[in-house]
Amino acid sequence: MAAISGMTGFGRADGALHGWSWTVEARSVNGRSLEVRYRGPQGFETLERAAKTAAQSRLHRGQVTLGLQARRDGAGEGAIKINTDILGRYTVLARDLMAQGMAAATADGILALRGVIEASEEAEDADARAEVEAAMALSIEAALDALKASRQHEGAQLFPVVSGFVDQIEALVIKAGDEAEAQVQTIRDRFNRRIRELAPEAEGLEERIFLEAAALATKADVREELDRLTAHIASARGLLASAPAGRKLDFLMQEFMREANTLCSKSATTELTAIGLELKAVIEQLREQVQNVE
Repeated sequence: MAAISGMTGFGRADGALHGWSWTVEARSVNGRSLEVRYRGPQGFETLERAAKTAAQSRLHRGQVTLGLQARRDGAGEGAIKINTDILGRYTVLARDLMAQGMAAATADGILALRGVIEASEEAEDADARAEVEAAMALSIEAALDALKASRQHEGAQLFPVVSGFVDQIEALVIKAGDEAEAQVQTIRDRFNRRIRELAPEAEGLEERIFLEAAALATKADVREELDRLTAHIASARGLLASAPAGRKLDFLMQEFMREANTLCSKSATTELTAIGLELKAVIEQLREQVQNVE
């Protein structure tokens, strides 16, 4: 099973207790760091901290949205009562308007005004309320567990793709190493030909050709870059076997590209340049996939 996880996923959990029923949904998308947003019903504000703490203990990167929707069974079926204070204010206002020639107010019209009729619910037992909150907190954790499993599934799908690009990079580095070995002789032959074209009768050409070719070959030596690229490949494979790896892989992509750019700038043959350009293209493809890794 792949150790890496993705950052896109979904989880859901439902619950019910003491006349309450609720649904928790957890979603996440890519993000450079962990950002948790929570939305819940009024009266359960204390659950926000618990939700964020639970998310932080399970996830390391991504933009996470947690939503808790709850309802109380039979809500709105309590006793109906009239708010006499508000009713009295509306009545006085209606009389003043009637004195100014307005049509008489009707009883059903006044009762329909906001705040006149109130539905009173029975007081909820404090212990029952605490039990409901605790059960909701467990549902939040269950939804986050489901989200994490979803992200791990994405990671399992990402693993062969990312590993495949690392394998391609390794093959290109080996190919570049073979071409780099032939580069020294190519530089020497090229310099030899140029010198003999410019000064065919000059004495001591062999020694000068050797010295100048050696100097050019030193400038074009890419063994150090190839060694670092080989080390980066080993690091990438090690990170793919650990979690979370996303941040470190992000940094490693920058190091990969730096060495590939230097290799291209030092290249003295079209063949090595072509390999360097292909290497940069694969590194960029790998970088795009790494953006999905937690």
